[in-house]
Amino acid sequence: MCDKLIVGVTVDELVAYKGKKALIPFEDRIEVVRSCKYVDAAVPQYDMDKLTACKKLGASYLFVGDDWYGTEKWNAYEKQFAEAGIKIIYFPYTHGVSSTQIRNALDTLRKDNLEDVK
Repeated sequence: MCDKLIVGVTVDELVAYKGKKALIPFEDRIEVVRSCKYVDAAVPQYDMDKLTACKKLGASYLFVGDDWYGTEKWNAYEKQFAEAGIKIIYFPYTHGVSSTQIRNALDTLRKDNLEDVK
């Protein structure tokens, strides 16, 4: 769907701003993304201003999960992006993949490892 795929990776400080804690440090996460076969570049995402980032990178498309589709916020974004000549493409939400389940599993593993050390 594009000639060049650039992926924004949220920095740890922005994750914290959202009231969450990154389980995997930013440097590790961006390297994982960079290693993906179809990713041409991975860039840090320091704020939530995706329109400015797209303009700066010369993007024609913004890809986002369809769990945002039809929300008031993203309906407004669609208009703003369209005015800038950027189309938002919604990808199907990945059912069965839960960051909460992953987080809980990692927490359990960490607790088990701490008990093994004692």
